[in-house]
Amino acid sequence: METKSVPIRFPEGANIILGQSHFIKTVEDLYEILISSVPGMKFGVAFCEASGPCLIRFDGNDEELKAAAVKIASDVGAGHSFAIVMTDGFPINVLNAVKACPEVCRVYCATANAVEAIVVETGQGRGILGVVDGESPRGVENEDDIKARRDFLRTIGYKR
Repeated sequence: METKSVPIRFPEGANIILGQSHFIKTVEDLYEILISSVPGMKFGVAFCEASGPCLIRFDGNDEELKAAAVKIASDVGAGHSFAIVMTDGFPINVLNAVKACPEVCRVYCATANAVEAIVVETGQGRGILGVVDGESPRGVENEDDIKARRDFLRTIGYKR
């Protein structure tokens, strides 16, 4: 058994969701969720089939983002894993619907940060153990940081 850190590469300004599901229908169901959740959102989704022909299945409404999702799925190479790459929308807009998809077992991350998948490889194949999402904390917020956080959330419309 070998453990590897796999850097997840995606276009600047995009967000990703990395998860695990259990059925070939994942691609079509995630497509339907994403296309109907945020008007104008662009995305690609890829799913690593874990039996039969073991293909990377993919769909989306943007060629660059579809290619990015396929690249992530290929790099990670874990059976039943999926990757969504999106722009013009955010994970917060679709995450509950993605998690409610009957095929989705787990979401490892939803982020725009630099991310690495921690993958285990055995004689059978690969699996995702977890992710490293972004960087480690550099300290604890102070009063100015709290004000900046609260102001930011109101500026972008998530709080009143």
